[in-house]
Amino acid sequence: MAATEHSTRAHELADYAGVASACTRCRLSETRTQVVFGVGNPEAELMFVGEAPGFHEDQQGVPFVGQAGKLLDRLLAGIGMTRAEVYVANVLKCRPPGNRDPAPEEIEACESHLFRQLGLIQPTLVATLGNFATKLLSGKQIGITRVHGQEQEAMVGGHRVVLYPIYHPAAALYTPAMLKVLEQDFARIPALLGRTREPLEPEPESVLVPEPEPRPLAAAPCVQLGLF
Repeated sequence: MAATEHSTRAHELADYAGVASACTRCRLSETRTQVVFGVGNPEAELMFVGEAPGFHEDQQGVPFVGQAGKLLDRLLAGIGMTRAEVYVANVLKCRPPGNRDPAPEEIEACESHLFRQLGLIQPTLVATLGNFATKLLSGKQIGITRVHGQEQEAMVGGHRVVLYPIYHPAAALYTPAMLKVLEQDFARIPALLGRTREPLEPEPESVLVPEPEPRPLAAAPCVQLGLF
C-alpha cells in the first residue's frame, strides 16, 4: 500500500474515532467511562471483532486488555502474528453495566460504527469472536458452536470480506478444554490470509483465570458472554 493511502486511511480512522467518542445513541453513554473504539493496524488484513468492552477495557479505552486479551496475544503468537499487525474492535463500543449481554437496541445503535471501521480498514479476513459478532456480521442467527472454524463470504460495510467465526477467547478462561479448539481454529488463519507463518517465541505461561470484576453472579459466565 502506498504511504499516502496508508496515511489517509489512518487519519480517516482517527477522525471517525473522535466522532464515535462523543456518541450518545444509546443508554450505554450514560454509564460508560469512555468509548472503546478499537485499536491496531489501520491497513490490517486481519480484523477481530468481539462482543463489548469489559471492566478493564472501559477503564483503559483499549479492547481486549484483560485475561481474554492476553490469551488472544498468545493465540496470535502461535501462528506467527502480533497484535500490532491486526485490528481489534467490538460490536459495542461502550461497556454494558455488569458485563451483561448487549441488548438488541444497543447493537442496532452501535453497528454503524463497526461498519464504518470495516469500510475504512478494508480487511481481507474478519474473525468474529463469539455469537454476537458472528450473528451481526453474517446476518444469520446461527450460533457459534455450529459455525466456528468455517469461513464464509459476506458484504460488510460495503466491502466484501471473508468472515471466520471463532469462539471468544474468554470461553477458554471458563472451559479450559476450549483452548484446543481455539488453537485449531487459529491455525487456519495464515492459510486463509494466503501466508506462511512460523510460531513466534512464546512468552512465559500465565494462569488463565478470569480477572475479578464487579459484576452480578446470577447468570453463568458463558451465558453472559453469549458464547453458545
